[in-house]
Amino acid sequence: MALTGATAACLIARPEDSPLSAINVHGSLLLVILGSMAVATIAGLWNGVLVAFLRLQPIVATLILMVAGRGVAQLLTNGQIPTFQHEGFAFLGGGSVLMFPVPFVIVAVALVFMLALVRVTALGLFIETVGNNRVASRIAGVSATGVRLACYVVCAFLAGIAGLIVTADIKAADVNNTGLYLELDAILAVAIGGTSLAGGRFYLIGSVLGAVIIQTLTTTILARGVAPESTLVAKAIIIIALCLLQSPKFRSLLWRRGRSA
Repeated sequence: MALTGATAACLIARPEDSPLSAINVHGSLLLVILGSMAVATIAGLWNGVLVAFLRLQPIVATLILMVAGRGVAQLLTNGQIPTFQHEGFAFLGGGSVLMFPVPFVIVAVALVFMLALVRVTALGLFIETVGNNRVASRIAGVSATGVRLACYVVCAFLAGIAGLIVTADIKAADVNNTGLYLELDAILAVAIGGTSLAGGRFYLIGSVLGAVIIQTLTTTILARGVAPESTLVAKAIIIIALCLLQSPKFRSLLWRRGRSA
């Protein structure tokens, strides 16, 4: 998100101290979006190569980009917060289509597209197979490497769209805060939506509902005057509880305790 937002803002504003200032595409919204999304896709490809081909632990590979990616975004903006005025681009964050906010429309279109991709085609079955047992899926003829690479690229592409929406909304690239701590929200939304963190079956609509619940929780806490830092603690507690409930050993322990009581 930070990389994509920084790229878009620098391509539009063309700050003199940015490495992207020499690229003159600010007059074309399509080229700005395509250039920014290309950066997001490359980031996902980088993560996918580290995990699928070089066999790095996923958490390690993604942590590398989480730190380095924000650093690259700071280099692109030279540590500044470039601001811009561009009606077409700002429409992505604050416009409306048939009385619906554009971000909502983008999310709805992305959800429908992903549902069609993973439920109408065989890709969803391949993803669940690789998530359950990578070795068994490879023996069955499924390209586990290709599936994992595709997942990372698609996830980065969608994160890039989110980065464009945030940047268009504030009309600036705040690389220090764009997407900050959203990793926790993403994990929590998926877990609340019914997807096991151990891999295997996944539920896209459940994840979207999980995201709505998380945002509702955050908004409620802030509306009641609770310090923003407290929301992180609440989310962490919920994640721990969900992980424990997904553990067969923990559930059996609770079942034995309940029967003995």
